[in-house]
Amino acid sequence: MKIAIPIADGILANHFGHCEQFAVMEIELQERRLLERQDLQAPPHEPGLLPRWLAGHGVQMVISGGMGQRAQQLFLENGIKVFTGAPSAPPEQLVHHFMHGSLSLGANLCDH
Repeated sequence: MKIAIPIADGILANHFGHCEQFAVMEIELQERRLLERQDLQAPPHEPGLLPRWLAGHGVQMVISGGMGQRAQQLFLENGIKVFTGAPSAPPEQLVHHFMHGSLSLGANLCDH
């Protein structure tokens, strides 16, 4: 499974659509093991682009701090599950908590 996490300065970026990079984390969920991390430069912000772009990289899930409702719908239409309200933390920490069922999600930090 591949999980994308928007990052800025090495931690989760709160505003999904305007992040610097995406950490694409490939995991083996059954074994709770991180297989690989690949950092990808984010493409220019363009409505509707990120869901297609991340799907093209094999991403199946996104962990974010905040994301608008329309963006969430576009991800679902591209077969990508979305978790919002994640805390600002390093991607490895977020994925570790997800794999162990302890990822704490708060409010969606996006207001559009």
